[in-house]
Amino acid sequence: MSKGGGRRPDWTWLRDPGHFLALGGGSGLAPRAPGTCGSMVGVGVYLLLAPLGATVCAVALGLMFLGGVPLCARTARTLGVHDHPAIVWDEVVGVFLTLVCGSGGWLSIGVGFVLFRIFDIWKPWPVRWADAQVAGGLGVMVDDLLAGLYAGAGLALFEYISYS
Repeated sequence: MSKGGGRRPDWTWLRDPGHFLALGGGSGLAPRAPGTCGSMVGVGVYLLLAPLGATVCAVALGLMFLGGVPLCARTARTLGVHDHPAIVWDEVVGVFLTLVCGSGGWLSIGVGFVLFRIFDIWKPWPVRWADAQVAGGLGVMVDDLLAGLYAGAGLALFEYISYS
């Protein structure tokens, strides 16, 4: 399976529940910055789940990640591309992880969103290594999980410094 080329999904793909999720409810079909659009969906998921508490968010995060591995693998196989830009479930999960590391205020959400996008694009070690070396659905998911960990740590540090 290639890193580039492959098929280009369209709105008809959203009829399939698995592709619907992998494509971030259609946000991955954006002609520009699909990863950023998928991250916005992740903010929406966070806003829905955060009021339910830390335990619910932790369980949701685990299920979203574990479910995302076969979900993204299936869509990647169908597209013929390992990590097609339209597959944004990994961004949904990564930004969700980032945001659960913060206080939940609007400043926290904004800073967390920006930090996640920076780490997802920059891909410092081991994010870049995981992106290049880990195959399949796990490979699609794990680099964004690592970017989410970096961004979450940055968000926690930002809040510690700002609110101390």
